[in-house]
Amino acid sequence: TLSICSAALIYFDAVRPNQGNDSGYLSYVDQGLTRFRESLSVLTYPIYVLAEFPYQAKGTIDAVFQDRNDLFEHARISRERLIRQTAALQRLAALEAENDRLRQLLGSKSRLPATTVIAEIIGEPPDPGTLQVVIGKGRDDGLAVGDAVIDSSGLFGQIIEVGAMSSRILLVTDRDHATPVQVNRTGTRLVLGGTGDSASLVLENVPISTDIQIGDLLETSGLGGRFPPGYPVATVSEVAAEKAMRYVAVTAVPTAKLNRSGHVLVLIDAAEQSAQP
Repeated sequence: TLSICSAALIYFDAVRPNQGNDSGYLSYVDQGLTRFRESLSVLTYPIYVLAEFPYQAKGTIDAVFQDRNDLFEHARISRERLIRQTAALQRLAALEAENDRLRQLLGSKSRLPATTVIAEIIGEPPDPGTLQVVIGKGRDDGLAVGDAVIDSSGLFGQIIEVGAMSSRILLVTDRDHATPVQVNRTGTRLVLGGTGDSASLVLENVPISTDIQIGDLLETSGLGGRFPPGYPVATVSEVAAEKAMRYVAVTAVPTAKLNRSGHVLVLIDAAEQSAQP
């Protein structure tokens, strides 16, 4: 029907005379054709809309998927950037903590009686029966067997083996290590021995009459010349005494961060220099 109407409109448009010769009858016909054409356009509009709908819908869907893909891509880029920034912040925090530890370490130089070398802990020997660590400094840096080692909190141990570029440190808590100490509160001199436990030390042969209390600070006494005097070694954590005993059992906790320190300070020739006036 629409095709027939369209063909009729084309025919009447073709045979219609020029506007200058129009009679009243032909004007009436033109008006009727104009109204009919308008009515026909109203009827055909839904057909055009339906015909265009798949193309418009495809364009809309493509735009939606493109926007969705763009959002996913931006999210991926943002997520990767966040991971990188988080890693950088973690590294920054680690560097700040390490700098703080090094500043604490260097801050103790004002009271050191010896030349010092900062060394990084680079490993541990595989022997489970000993408490030792390996540092990345050695003979080429002036280190020698017997040099005392401290960290920012106290006595760490002593060097027992030296290579060209690395050295081995025996920790104060090793069962083969002994340190001459004195009670900071009273000045009583004693010997502090390792137990093989990195968190525990014991005072050896402490007479029952000794004035010692929980919380007392034990520091190097300087006797024997191995360790310079005045460095904190441990804090008394337990005192067990019985009247029938001649000696009191005293347990202490090391002040050095034996399992947490990443750098230590080696006191080169500490024994020799501490003996000088």
